[in-house]
Amino acid sequence: MSILRLTDVRREVGTFVILDSINASIAVGDRIGLVGPNGAGKTTLLRIAAGIDEPDEGEVHLKRGLTLGLLSQESHFDEAFMAAPDLRAAVRQGAGHLDRMAEALATFEREQRVEEPGYAQLLHEYEVLGGYTLDQRVDEALTGLGFAPDEWEKPPAALSGGEQTRAALARLVIADPDLLLLDEPTNHLDIAALEWIEEHLRRRRGSLLVASHDRAFLDATVTRIWELRDRKLTVFRGDYSAYHRQREERDARAAKDAESQVGQIERERELVQRYRSHRKFSKMHEHEARLERLQADRVEAPKSSRKLRLPTGALAGGGAAARSGEVVVRIEDLVVGYLPGRGAVTEDGSPASVAHRVARAPFLAAQRGDRIGIVGPNGAGKTTLLRTIAGDLPPLDGRLTFGHAAQIGYLAQLRGAAIPGTTVLDALLEAIPITAGEARGYLARFLFRGDDAFKEVRSLSGGERSRLELALLGIMPSNLLLLDEPTNHLDIPAREAIEAFMTESPATLLVVSHDRRLLETVCTSLWVVDGGLAASFDGGYREWRAAVSAGWTVANAIERLPAARLAMERGGSGAGGGVAVAAVPGAAARGAATGGARGGASSGAALSAPVRPTSRPARKERLSKDAYRRQKTQLDADLSRLGLRRSHLELAMGDPAVAANFVEMRRVTSELADVEQALAAAEDAWLELEERAP
Repeated sequence: MSILRLTDVRREVGTFVILDSINASIAVGDRIGLVGPNGAGKTTLLRIAAGIDEPDEGEVHLKRGLTLGLLSQESHFDEAFMAAPDLRAAVRQGAGHLDRMAEALATFEREQRVEEPGYAQLLHEYEVLGGYTLDQRVDEALTGLGFAPDEWEKPPAALSGGEQTRAALARLVIADPDLLLLDEPTNHLDIAALEWIEEHLRRRRGSLLVASHDRAFLDATVTRIWELRDRKLTVFRGDYSAYHRQREERDARAAKDAESQVGQIERERELVQRYRSHRKFSKMHEHEARLERLQADRVEAPKSSRKLRLPTGALAGGGAAARSGEVVVRIEDLVVGYLPGRGAVTEDGSPASVAHRVARAPFLAAQRGDRIGIVGPNGAGKTTLLRTIAGDLPPLDGRLTFGHAAQIGYLAQLRGAAIPGTTVLDALLEAIPITAGEARGYLARFLFRGDDAFKEVRSLSGGERSRLELALLGIMPSNLLLLDEPTNHLDIPAREAIEAFMTESPATLLVVSHDRRLLETVCTSLWVVDGGLAASFDGGYREWRAAVSAGWTVANAIERLPAARLAMERGGSGAGGGVAVAAVPGAAARGAATGGARGGASSGAALSAPVRPTSRPARKERLSKDAYRRQKTQLDADLSRLGLRRSHLELAMGDPAVAANFVEMRRVTSELADVEQALAAAEDAWLELEERAP
């Protein structure tokens, strides 16, 4: 039974038709994903379904008594929400009907009318709707969507825009309407909150219609897809991945049918001309009739959608990126945060008034060609770490070293205000000396065609601004790309184009992202920032989530980092030299100990080969039994892990797929060399430990 039905819905803005003859329905328990490129009309359709906007033609039929909740991309919160004394009370407002029922029950009890049938019926309904577990569910929603308990007392007006949207989502979760309409609900959620809301949406019994560009989210939550394309709506069964396969198959069939029909039309035209020239008019009229039928029933080839086409090389005038050293970025005991008085802002965009430590990274390194995702909860320090590497923020302590010939390209998440009057074309011409024709041809690859090139930058939408930033980034030669949420505001085709570009690019990548499909597709390892610490994880996104489920944490990863390997890594493992761009007073001793240099002439010392001990002291102090047992257990585990990793890498080198892929073969051989060095260092440490046995 349908609870919402759209019949011949049409919506126009001026002379432009956004939606045309939309026919669809939602049944009880349906979970539907709404997809389409930016500007296709997804938000318009949701607002019409919610009753906020009226269609110009057609009708919207709602089941009588249907409860409905809408989460907009840019929520305009009602007065009651903003006037709530604290965040918890604002979220609890979603269950106002339960509070009213509780007041009615209290009235029954106060007036000693509990024997009346109305009291029993109301009490049963209150229990079924979860009235007795309301406070527990409010706490779970707040925690699941990323609000720490100390934030629950904040008034809604004191929250940022993203936090208010998350709070509005929590209120809808508590309200639990019959039909939930969500417009890009994942925009302000970190990975933990994404996983929580996905699990909640899978378990809820009510219906769902969600517009999203998050492919992993759609795969996890929906069972049908509504596609808005060329003002029409088409229904597909299955999740996003199933829809994607079906859409490609339909487009391929339509293109083949259209091509075949074009050939038939041309043949009929030739026959008409031939019979006319031979004055065989009966045959001519016969083929004219066939030609008319073919043209009347003509199958249109699928329109080639406007797709983002990212460059694989720098534009003429920008030069080509140099080959970097083997180790591109190297971090030792780096403390990142904000210093006052330098125009610095925190991750939420507010000015930094006092020095504030955000996170510490004991050791991180990126080798040439690595594709590393930087992940962690909102506010953990991912953007701060990337801004520090980009030189946008000074380090508070520690050492940050770049490899030889590293050339940085940086895509920031928070962009500065555009210069008034600057157009898209002006912005490109200021970045590189090329002709206006070359610039416009290049901009067309980023969908700035025709008059779009003359739009003022300050008037661009979020997606358009992202495309311009990508164009400016792609035009310059870079072998180290620092990308902060590169898929924000982009639709699915643009996201797929970015993924293809990242996968094919020879540059080293450091990518802050909550886009799980991008992390799975592109990144081969991760830097995890959480709890004020940062550590590396040797594996992809799914492996990391499985490890987290098994108890992996950043703190444990740092504790388990072998002392021998850490000492080896601090000595360096790459070739080609490097430049230490940050060595603050607190780290001076560490910089001298590792042979780090501050000048370009001797900078190679910062990335010199590891120093292995050539001799040991004649006498060693004996360890206690407990200390010996503890250290031996740790070293045995390290030796087993490194030996197993070496075996896996040696097997990988014999894989024909790896042998045929130069980039992958280089990565495997480079990692194998590192593992063998770490294994040798661990063996030396094991021998030293045996000499100190009790």
